[in-house]
Amino acid sequence: MAVLVINNQAEFDSKVVNSAQPVLVDFWATWCGPCKMVAPEVEAVSESYADKMTVAKVNIDELSQIAGQYSVMSIPTMVLFNKGKEVTRIVGYRPRKDIADAIDRAI
Repeated sequence: MAVLVINNQAEFDSKVVNSAQPVLVDFWATWCGPCKMVAPEVEAVSESYADKMTVAKVNIDELSQIAGQYSVMSIPTMVLFNKGKEVTRIVGYRPRKDIADAIDRAI
């Protein structure tokens, strides 16, 4: 399954907050170098965990209110939600193994 791109607040609420399964949200921006570096790692995680969870991306320039709502201060920030609640947060570039380990500890 490909990474889901969130385009607005309503979509965020339906696909992340109200999701029956865990959702890893990658908060990013087009101008962010480390975000570009972590993108293939996030993509790999989405493929590895396709049957267990959803992976979504939120562009903080387009959806700054969502980034603010979850106190995203630096990017990339990946937040794992389970039943609409934040269960873990990864800030900065991390290789896929570190991301997977954080997910495994949280769900």
